[in-house]
Amino acid sequence: MWTENPLVRDAGAAVLTGVAAAVVLRLWEEAANRSLLDQKLCRKLVHITVGLVYFLMWPLFSSDDVFARFLAPLIIVINIIKVTVIGLGLVKDEGVVNSMTRHGDSRELLKGPLYYACAITLATIVFWRTSPISIAVICNLCAGDGVADIVGRRLGQVKLPHNPEKSYAGSIAMFMAGFIASVLYMFCFSIFGFVEKSWSMVAAFGVTSLAAAVVESLPISTRLDDNLTVPLASALVGALVFYLIAPGNLCCMTSEDGSSISAVVR
Repeated sequence: MWTENPLVRDAGAAVLTGVAAAVVLRLWEEAANRSLLDQKLCRKLVHITVGLVYFLMWPLFSSDDVFARFLAPLIIVINIIKVTVIGLGLVKDEGVVNSMTRHGDSRELLKGPLYYACAITLATIVFWRTSPISIAVICNLCAGDGVADIVGRRLGQVKLPHNPEKSYAGSIAMFMAGFIASVLYMFCFSIFGFVEKSWSMVAAFGVTSLAAAVVESLPISTRLDDNLTVPLASALVGALVFYLIAPGNLCCMTSEDGSSISAVVR
């Protein structure tokens, strides 16, 4: 390793994470600005890829630094500040507005995009990489919700009876994308010893993704914002199902060697 100091290593990992996320974000901003892709498609590609690329960088952080979980979302926190000042009209950035909003209104940044960034930040700080709940929250939010919108717009002719703004195709796509992404990240994180892989864990991810898809299909998600309801549902249902199969590995603030930083969920 290039340094033995975990804090320095984690600071460097945070910079690399920021660079990776910024490159991906810039790619879709340019695509939107140059009209290479539809604005709505660009918005959802940002939604899917930025969070998952950020998530993929977590193994770079050390296991013996209590500040890792706070340094990891540094780029997301910066983005929270960025979308807030743009959404309030204090700064103008057409690239951000075009790639992150539905109708090109900067005030939209204060809703969905802000909820999205806050949800990922909280999942990182509260659960971090030793809890499967963080996997469920981020994968259902990024992959599940993002793919649902793309598929729903193209194949969603048959609408749900309880919500005409949602479709069967979109809800099925959300469940499948969130579930598959969760399982893939479970295998990825198990390589580094962060979580254990098992069929019961796969089943738990399936239940959590199904619950997130059901909540996303409800009218309340349309009225509030699915960037708010999906991560909340994933965290609550995930806390229940993962508690039933692995009660010792759900802690909000548990270090990777198993020692408690605050309180362990038991």
